[in-house]
Amino acid sequence: MSEKRTTIIDFVEKYTRQFADHPYLREKVNGEWKVITQEQTRETAYRIAAGLMALGCEKGDKIALLSESRAMWVLAELGAMYAGMTDVPLSVNLGEGQDLIFRINHSESKWILVSGNHLPKIRAILGECPQVEKVIVFDDTAFDYQELEEKEIRISEIMKMGDDFLAGHRDAFVARYQSIGPDDYANISYTSGTTADPKGILLTHRNYTANVAQGHSSISIDEYSVMLIILPLDHCFAHVAGMYTMMYYGGSIAFVPIGKNALATLRNVPTAISEVRPHVMLSVPALARNFKKNIEAGIKKKGPKVEKLFNFALDNAIKYNKEYYNRGTGGTFWRKPLVKLFDKLIFKNVRESFGGRMKFFIGGGALLDIELQRFFCAVGMPMFQGYGLTEATPIICANSPEAGIFGSSGRIVRPMDCIICDSEGKEVPIGQRGEIVVRGENVMAGYWKNPKATAETVVDGWLHTGDMGYICPFDTRFLYVVGRFKSLLISSDGEKYSPEGFEDSLTDGSKYVSACVLHNNQNPYCVALILPDKTNLAEAVAKKGLDPKSEAGRKAMLDILQGEVDSYKKGGRHEGMFPERWLPSAIGICDEEFTVANKMMNSTSKIVRRKVEEHYASLLEYLYTAEGKLLHNERNLEALK
Repeated sequence: MSEKRTTIIDFVEKYTRQFADHPYLREKVNGEWKVITQEQTRETAYRIAAGLMALGCEKGDKIALLSESRAMWVLAELGAMYAGMTDVPLSVNLGEGQDLIFRINHSESKWILVSGNHLPKIRAILGECPQVEKVIVFDDTAFDYQELEEKEIRISEIMKMGDDFLAGHRDAFVARYQSIGPDDYANISYTSGTTADPKGILLTHRNYTANVAQGHSSISIDEYSVMLIILPLDHCFAHVAGMYTMMYYGGSIAFVPIGKNALATLRNVPTAISEVRPHVMLSVPALARNFKKNIEAGIKKKGPKVEKLFNFALDNAIKYNKEYYNRGTGGTFWRKPLVKLFDKLIFKNVRESFGGRMKFFIGGGALLDIELQRFFCAVGMPMFQGYGLTEATPIICANSPEAGIFGSSGRIVRPMDCIICDSEGKEVPIGQRGEIVVRGENVMAGYWKNPKATAETVVDGWLHTGDMGYICPFDTRFLYVVGRFKSLLISSDGEKYSPEGFEDSLTDGSKYVSACVLHNNQNPYCVALILPDKTNLAEAVAKKGLDPKSEAGRKAMLDILQGEVDSYKKGGRHEGMFPERWLPSAIGICDEEFTVANKMMNSTSKIVRRKVEEHYASLLEYLYTAEGKLLHNERNLEALK
């Protein structure tokens, strides 16, 4: 596939015929799991495409898609592509305000595909999107339709129109999809806005097929494997690593049953895991942290003896696995029999709670702390860090069961060029930090209607990612990503530093910290905003005989949090992990969760630094006062009430 510049249509035609009878889409409908084969997927896409043509959709038209992850999402998007249209996937976390209006209008979408749950959002803003001709509504029992309004039509009606069109104009339909070229736009994917205003990323058919082939160079999946997709499908990571990869390998993708809202859907995850029994899952670090906490909580409920044995077994496995690529070396071979024994006695039961067939997680979306990687590998379900961005469609590198280094972001995909550059754009030596810059057929076509941003980001075919990293000195196939290149902390003397490593390490390594944002904007010292885990803190101080709600109890909670931060300083258990000067000299306690709703977190569970700093601007300013620098200050004590 890498030798021919194929389209998504070529790709689907090839693999849905090669694996025609293989299950492809798995979805729970009315309490039962239903399966759609690869062949049925292609045939349904034909019906939808032909129906769209009958509706008047032209090649090159933009069609927005707003829906939860579900089978119809895949079928509708493929149908739109067969009709030669450009899909504009929208995040379900967008409200019915300007964020949604901007994307629909900026993309020039004339058509909208929407699930019943999100139809009210479209109805609320349709008056401000005058170019929209039709709203195509998925049949979704989660929504009480009443009657469709003007401009609305059901997807089932589209498919009926498609049947009639195929019966009388099949040649026109075939001519339409055969006219699609590798450089035609497949998607306009809008950035989530973690660092700037949203931009429409133009991804071509060839961008996608190239990246699937590139991904194959770093990771492989067994035929008939089942992947549970928890991530939203509007991200190209779920497209490449999920939709297209599983089609490529003859596997299937399953979706978490849809709830009435995002939280209800999230609550369905454990049930979906136990019923689907996936071999692999797409995840993000935030979800992995929750899985880890749930595992530890389950072990704790079994009593102190079991918890002690679990921790001993975990420690043994972590010491044996080392950094994965070197497991069993350096005199640790003697631990292997114990690893096997504890795996049968303890970790096998942990894996049963994940369905019993889990082989590994694929992680993306943010940096994955090395301790989290070690934990999941120890229990027999490795979570492999990958790295990419939408502008690269998105996979740039990935660890895998075949080749992995804990702490790294993975083996660079091939064929693709990857270099590290300094602030002047010059390549730096192996092992030296700088901006990650890549070149390959997976690099986007540009930003929609934004030539200035395109010219600044893609220079002579090289994509400047804006991320900081370095090439592994002892194995140059591997890349380390260490944070943002363009969003660095800047001290008062002008020195720059990327904060993500400390933030992730503190969050993943402490049960008392739910989230952390390190801050320094040309200030004399760093400060940290900490979102505390009040439940674990309350439990800890209660064991000391203190009332968590009392002033003494809240001061004790602050002492615990300070102790977690101090563990990275001289004499602490994490001494030397991070430069001392960049560790926080003051901490501020956040009194509001970071959520998608308040825009302090994006849809892939990444913290939106700019929004957090805006929301807590007064607290950050306070932390640079004499009073604010004191741990037991008034605002910290108030936040823990």
